[in-house]
Amino acid sequence: MGSTNEGETMPQGTGSDTDGAGRTDDTRDGDGRAGRAAGAGAAGPPLALELLVHGVGGTTPETMLDDPHIVQLTGDTVAGTYRRWSDRHAEQHPDQYRDGAVEEAYSWGGLTSGSAGRALWLLLLPFMLANLAHWMRPAAPRSAPAQKHYDLAVRLIALSLTVLLTACACEVALDLIGWQCAGVSGCAARHSWLGFAAATHGGWWGRPGRRLALAALGPLALVAVLWWLSRLTWAGYEAQRPASGGSRTDVPPMQMPGFWYGMRLVRRLRVVHVASGLVTTALAVLLPVLAEDRRTGSALAAADWTLAALLAALAVGALAALVRSTRTETEQDDRPDSLPLRALHWTALGLLALVLLDAAWSRRGWQSAGHLPGVAALVDALCLLQLALVLLLAAAALGLRRSGRAAAPPAADPVVTDPAVSDPLVTVPEVLVPGPGRSVPGGDEAFGGPDGAVLHGLGGPVTAMLGVGLGNLFTAGSTVWAAQWLMGKGTLGVTLPGPPPLLTWHSTGLPVLALLFLAPAGVLLVRMLRQKHALEPQIESAYATGPRGSRTRTAQIAAALARARLLEGGPLLVGSLATLAFALAAGSAAGALGAGRAPALAAAHAPTVVRYAATGLQALGGWLVAAFAVALVALGERAYKNLSTRRTVGVLWDIGTFWPRAAHPFAPPCYAERAVPDLDWRIRTWLAGDDRRRLVLSGHSQGTVLAAAALWQLAPGTRARVALLTYGCPLHRLYGRFFPGFMGTGDLRQLHRSTPYWRNLFRVTDPIGGPVRVPVPTGERSVDAPPFVDPLAYDRDAAHPLPVPIQAHSNYRDDPQFIRERDSLLRQL
Repeated sequence: MGSTNEGETMPQGTGSDTDGAGRTDDTRDGDGRAGRAAGAGAAGPPLALELLVHGVGGTTPETMLDDPHIVQLTGDTVAGTYRRWSDRHAEQHPDQYRDGAVEEAYSWGGLTSGSAGRALWLLLLPFMLANLAHWMRPAAPRSAPAQKHYDLAVRLIALSLTVLLTACACEVALDLIGWQCAGVSGCAARHSWLGFAAATHGGWWGRPGRRLALAALGPLALVAVLWWLSRLTWAGYEAQRPASGGSRTDVPPMQMPGFWYGMRLVRRLRVVHVASGLVTTALAVLLPVLAEDRRTGSALAAADWTLAALLAALAVGALAALVRSTRTETEQDDRPDSLPLRALHWTALGLLALVLLDAAWSRRGWQSAGHLPGVAALVDALCLLQLALVLLLAAAALGLRRSGRAAAPPAADPVVTDPAVSDPLVTVPEVLVPGPGRSVPGGDEAFGGPDGAVLHGLGGPVTAMLGVGLGNLFTAGSTVWAAQWLMGKGTLGVTLPGPPPLLTWHSTGLPVLALLFLAPAGVLLVRMLRQKHALEPQIESAYATGPRGSRTRTAQIAAALARARLLEGGPLLVGSLATLAFALAAGSAAGALGAGRAPALAAAHAPTVVRYAATGLQALGGWLVAAFAVALVALGERAYKNLSTRRTVGVLWDIGTFWPRAAHPFAPPCYAERAVPDLDWRIRTWLAGDDRRRLVLSGHSQGTVLAAAALWQLAPGTRARVALLTYGCPLHRLYGRFFPGFMGTGDLRQLHRSTPYWRNLFRVTDPIGGPVRVPVPTGERSVDAPPFVDPLAYDRDAAHPLPVPIQAHSNYRDDPQFIRERDSLLRQL
């Protein structure tokens, strides 16, 4: 599919060989036929190319180019570049584009959308949040000691989530099904599929050890699926090689050659996490076997202790490998791993097989009763360890913030208003909303959020706590729900022992957490309504409505403006939710360790109201989590199928999967590890065809982030031939504040200085994009253009005979001001 070069193309579907990154063979270097074809027109005027990069939602190439007749130039069915059919030979006829630019669209929607099965990735949301925490560290020198402490704490939290998920599978399969339900006649009789392994059946599988060995296939299958998913996506994303090579240590991280090449790191992390999952499964089987052999004084206890020692040694080896598994960004790291590391997960699998063989050995008189020995202690220790790691991560983040402040450069040059705007009407201070003929340079100064990192630099620990909390939520809810389903009618702890007390306490606290979370949500709602009413006079002034003003239309515009400012309330919601999650985990641990029983049993002698509340919350918690998980998958499936839903919920997902897998190998794959090299290769090879060529990189929404990442990867000489046009841009509003160590104000300032022309367009009705606020010296043109008027007209008029919609984050390229700004940028080139 696609073309072999810009000057000699084929229609879609005719076929063309591409490499692993979706680049055609002729675009891999600047000396191919594309360059020679362009050279044929070297005597004519220089050619300019506008490379369009869409945002969230997977806009089709036909829509981007506003033409149903297109041809694919490079790439594959997942991502590639397209042109109008009439522009396929543009390099051979540059004189036809003397007054404009050739439009070319890079479509990457296939990297984040597809079959409904991808919605199951949402169940791995805790892993994604842990991985995201790695990138949310405060800006600080790379030599700061707290950098290593921060990275290690994140990797340990990520590993604890893998252990937690495996422990959850062990709790359901080994404890609830294999140990408890199969060992109780009433429960086994209720589920006919358990009859062959029921203790009352007296068959070969009825022995507890053999039931555990058989049930261990469940968590083993889970670990195998995670390994397979990680390896499959690793080959499709991390294995894509960026264009820049060599080694650089004198540039910021996102300019380093190895930033978008995480092949070796993900491979190492995958081995460590798989080994840890297998060790967790083996330990869950071995602990009850060891307890029984110690109770009976069996000679098999020596074998049990030997296996325990080997598992402990393997766990230490996995931790040592995790400590050494750091990102190498200064170069593209292709070094092979050592033999002990490559054999780590296979050794764990071998030990698991020996443990299962030991458990299946005949032990007369062994009966299962109560909880599975050792599991409750493992869950308690894991919860306390996670809370301690989050606190350590917060301490490291504060250390990084102090180091960053100490190394901060002098105050930046003042931000100046665009000198092209000199309408005296803009000096009216009370006008904060732009209207027709009434520009507002800089727009509402409160729009786009404040400068600096969110949550005082604690965004990473807060996000990590969200991942831990969500992991605990899934674990507790699924185990309690499974226990209730297996038990049928009755009371957990009486009819069936149920899950460990900690998980029951955690599930019971979920409804309380949801109720308390309504408080910060209510604060944001009240704030939005107050802003809406405060903005109504501004709207009437901006549009000069006079007596013809409609309260309904004014309220509609004011509501859009107020909703656009909701993003600035995100840190309040995230911080509140993380605080509640920490309190819930700590309170659950205290309740479980103090009472030693499930909440309903602990409140058995309490007043009636308390007793009924504990019983009701305990029953409700498991069903709430089950409903939440089903709704999450359903929402994800709809997002992959429905464009409008994908645009609504895809913003946060695209942010989470933009960053490489640096902490968790089972997190959803990073689409930017394919998209950024695609853009990098395309820009380099096209500009290499003719030294006089110029390129405008035109990005919308998330496409602006991909465009900036690609520009950072270019050599300074190549970057100087590229202009950047961004609209609906979240670089400052989202990325600069949540990821200050990589896209902070200093990084954006450096990008502006190395890119000859950068213009940013935004609307104050946009709920995602906004100004970038890059400081520029006095007298230079501001990066941020005056905000677009939205809607273009208050009511019907001669120029707008039909009702004018509020565009917010959409259709920037249809705005008249966009056309003027783009044409101005092209003239400067």
